[in-house]
Amino acid sequence: MHLLVATDAWKPQINGVVRSLEAMAERAHSCGARVSFVTPLDFASVPMPTYPEIRLSLASARRLAPILERVAPTHVHIATEGPIGFAMRALCLARAIPFTTSYHTRFPEYVSARAPIPEDWTYAVIRRFHASGIGMMVSTPSLERELTARGFSGIMRWSRGVDADLFRPRPALRGRYPGPVFVTVARLAVEKNIAAFLALDLPGTKLVVGDGPARRDLERIDPDAVFLGALSGEALAQAYACADVFVFPSLTDTFGIVMLEALASGLPVAAHPVTGPLDVIGDSGVGVLDADLRRAALAALAIDPARCRAYAERFTWERSAAQFFGNIRTAHEARRAALAA
Repeated sequence: MHLLVATDAWKPQINGVVRSLEAMAERAHSCGARVSFVTPLDFASVPMPTYPEIRLSLASARRLAPILERVAPTHVHIATEGPIGFAMRALCLARAIPFTTSYHTRFPEYVSARAPIPEDWTYAVIRRFHASGIGMMVSTPSLERELTARGFSGIMRWSRGVDADLFRPRPALRGRYPGPVFVTVARLAVEKNIAAFLALDLPGTKLVVGDGPARRDLERIDPDAVFLGALSGEALAQAYACADVFVFPSLTDTFGIVMLEALASGLPVAAHPVTGPLDVIGDSGVGVLDADLRRAALAALAIDPARCRAYAERFTWERSAAQFFGNIRTAHEARRAALAA
């Protein structure tokens, strides 16, 4: 299999989509595949309104055609519903090339938070986008149920993993800040609900890892909170390891890879009982899910870090990659069988 992945999310962005795609590419060989990418680096771009840190590619089917012909993939996967994703979809439909997709981001909710556009309108567009493919991957059972109720079909499950060698407990780093230390890691944008975390009356120290358009407003909510900016690799791993509890305030994330990174670092999770936390944490005992985020954060302090670490080790990128490439093969086999019938 030679897979061409079309994605609007790519470096230098730091998010779950980029991490997931990079992890799949790194493990493609062991799954009998190789991966090529079409990314924003292949096109001129303009800043996204209200979020200039994200660039929108000036992509089109005509501009993508030479790339598709040069790469000559056996399979195509469209990872995002942005300009590159829509252009690749149009090109594949024009040439009768089957493709799979994945649903990573709640665009309808994010658009509605920034503009007076009803969610149902955006969901209709996104549903039509994915219906053109031969299979759509989602990360959790609760998201699958939700999208099925909204009329999406052809859904396949693709869970995520964590680098348990990088993200691990580091006792020597404890005590860097007055405790207890509560940390959150996210893009600093309105949809991540970081304001709810900063508004909590908690003892000790609040750490915020990430950057984005809402940072200046968020810094005003709690002047005592420590903003570390966007981190990755070893620096990010150390930020987790010096904390006691990971607080995940988002109400809209479809999974939340940061929860796995925190758990692998020995941090229990405090979160709302919504899609993402319900699937990743559930009743595992490695976190507390409560509509009262303060109560969840304080209760999580009593959870054994060793239990969190052991639970996170069940989520490997190797298993995630096998599921991802297996889904693509299964979707194509089902299409061939349907055509033969």
